[in-house]
Amino acid sequence: MKRICFVLFAALSALTMRAQQIVPPTEADTPKLEYVMQLYVTLEPEYVVGEVPHGKRVVIPITGGIFEGPKLKGTIIPGGADYQYQKTVGKNQRTELEAIYSIKTDDGVYIHVRNSGIFSMGEQGFYFLTAPKFEAPEDSPYAWLNNAIFVCGPAPSEPNTVRLNIWKVVR
Repeated sequence: MKRICFVLFAALSALTMRAQQIVPPTEADTPKLEYVMQLYVTLEPEYVVGEVPHGKRVVIPITGGIFEGPKLKGTIIPGGADYQYQKTVGKNQRTELEAIYSIKTDDGVYIHVRNSGIFSMGEQGFYFLTAPKFEAPEDSPYAWLNNAIFVCGPAPSEPNTVRLNIWKVVR
């Protein structure tokens, strides 16, 4: 009886160990990106709040702009801002940013946006990506924005503006 229990325990342990192995993802498992829109955001000059517990606080007011993509188009509502913590001392410069603003589609639907990310420049090179989250009315044609993960990266822009491309992460 003890021998049977030992054999069963050994077999169960072997199966458990095998289940705990890391299995690399396949091509089919790898998420893809689907282009959603480009934002062209107009900005006022930044102002510096100063050194706060998390770093140097900088605020960049959003004054408006436009956006357009295959499924939506409209304007950026003035009054939002990009709130940043900046670290500019040392070899690596890093900014944590969170832009909070609203957009209005050409058919009159308001959508709230909260876009958080990182901008860094240093020994590892340039990095600037964010992850916008959208709050669209559930009964609107844009409710799909509520139920996906998005990534955002910069495009060339002019002074006092920022141009951003947004993609949806799809499977």
